[in-house]
Amino acid sequence: MAIKITDVCINCGACEPECPNGAIYANGDNWKMADKTGVHGSYTLMDGAVVDGDASQAAVSNDYFYIVTDKCTECKGFHDEPQCASVCPVDCCLPDLDHVETEESLLAKKAKLHLE
Repeated sequence: MAIKITDVCINCGACEPECPNGAIYANGDNWKMADKTGVHGSYTLMDGAVVDGDASQAAVSNDYFYIVTDKCTECKGFHDEPQCASVCPVDCCLPDLDHVETEESLLAKKAKLHLE
């Protein structure tokens, strides 16, 4: 499953540089599929929507850092544990029970994001 950042977030930013997929953004910042990935051109999101990988998408949160579910792989294929959770000083990076994924699907998402 993907990781989410809860409203306990203190906006310290420790998590953002640790994400190998560029899935973490500061509050209010727009996001792109292309950020820290090999995605360019059309990309199909998990909900079936198609976006331009290079186009800015609306911020998910204006209040605290957030994780783009379509880019989160729980660091599978990169690290043994989610790096955001390992560096968070307030333990606000938690499993997102609304987006449960198998290890296979997370690794497939990683491959799709990084064109392996």
